[in-house]
Amino acid sequence: MQLLFLLEQVVNGLVLGGYYLLIALGLSLIFSVGGVVNLAHGAFYAFGAYISLEIAKQLGFGPSVVLSPVAVAMLGILFERFVLRRFYTADPILSLLVTFGLAMVAEQLIRIVWGAAPLPASMPAGFKGQVIVGDFLFSRYRLMLLAVVAVVLTGIWLLLHKTSFGRVVRAGIQRPDMVAALGIRLQPYMTAIVMLGVGMAALGGALFAPITIVHPAMGAEIIIVAFVVVVIGGLGSFWGVVLAALLVGVVRGVTIHFAPAAGEASMYVLMFLVLLFRPRGLLGERIEKFE
Repeated sequence: MQLLFLLEQVVNGLVLGGYYLLIALGLSLIFSVGGVVNLAHGAFYAFGAYISLEIAKQLGFGPSVVLSPVAVAMLGILFERFVLRRFYTADPILSLLVTFGLAMVAEQLIRIVWGAAPLPASMPAGFKGQVIVGDFLFSRYRLMLLAVVAVVLTGIWLLLHKTSFGRVVRAGIQRPDMVAALGIRLQPYMTAIVMLGVGMAALGGALFAPITIVHPAMGAEIIIVAFVVVVIGGLGSFWGVVLAALLVGVVRGVTIHFAPAAGEASMYVLMFLVLLFRPRGLLGERIEKFE
């Protein structure tokens, strides 16, 4: 019985890892291409959750999950144009300070518009209940989340590895000087990457709102975990971030099973151990600064 319960926690950990992946992968892409440390990334995750709640009131859960990331991605265009673009060739500490301030502004804006109290998010009726597979009992909604994350991950991988857009982006991560020598401007690609990154964060907020607490500080909470995942996975590595997100999720899930009080600390211990032996992260690559 204990083994079955442990395996269920592993599956729940994979769901948690998928949650982290949606936020961390976009964060990693923005830093890898633009060299910008975006501490405001969590704010877009929070906006995704709140906007999805508003849309769900009028159109239902399904449209809210689709339209909320699109709306936040449009905000990403303004964010890239008027904020990030100023810091591509500057000291990364400057972008860190500016985006930190922007994250604080976004949190207070949420308090003004939606209030400081947590808001409830209802789970779609069709995904309530459990699925029994042999001796295992799984949440139907969590299994749906795993499937959606897998589809999104597949789509991002195909975009980055099977299209001309992806080839330019990957070349820009590794050798931006060579891309510039070929007469290719990375600026439009960076705008698209920011839209993609913040849209993924908003999708995470919309999808996981029914099983998390929607509150103004939720962006500040998730950005810490996202950075831990990116550091463990390694900058510039697509599969490194994927592996790190799933690993952090499973480690936290299993740790909570044996020692609930140590669940939060487990990911920091994991980060310490990985960096002790792999300073670049699990699959980290050498990258050059965006020019």
